[in-house]
Amino acid sequence: MDDQQIIALYFDRDERALIETDRKYNHYCYKIAYNILSSREDSEESVNDTFADAWENIPPSRPSVLSAFLGKITRRIAIDRWRYRTAEKRGGGEVTLVLEELGDCIAAPDSTESVAEANRLKETINRFLLSLPQHEQKVFLCRYWYMDSVASISRHFGYSESKVKSMLYRTREKLRHVLEKEDFS
Repeated sequence: MDDQQIIALYFDRDERALIETDRKYNHYCYKIAYNILSSREDSEESVNDTFADAWENIPPSRPSVLSAFLGKITRRIAIDRWRYRTAEKRGGGEVTLVLEELGDCIAAPDSTESVAEANRLKETINRFLLSLPQHEQKVFLCRYWYMDSVASISRHFGYSESKVKSMLYRTREKLRHVLEKEDFS
């Protein structure tokens, strides 16, 4: 079943929408959640929460790309669950490492940051990503959106781990330069 048919089921409030969403996107959403949580149980719960959230938000939302819509929900839910789980203990792990790597480029928002400023930052990062060669975009997104490990990215693209680390470092430096040029500190 294609995405528009699935979305139509949501709009009809037909519970088959959940079955079809699960059939088509369970593995995709699970991978996103697992890369963040490294726990089968938490990842499965995050996927279930994703589908429940989709049920609550379609309608009124009508996503143009269902996979991106579900991926964004899964990522938010998994990161929230990770934050809750690690509130007391600050352990290692891919999420901590990814956030530390990007922390050098993007300052954490404070309570006075406006919505307009956040949107400007989002637009700047999107322009930056679109300016990259496609292979750099893909590596960057695998690391910082999907939170894949360097080893996983290396295997996926057929690059050595040192090449992936070097690409990520150079891309973060380019991003830092763009953000400084746009007056983001």
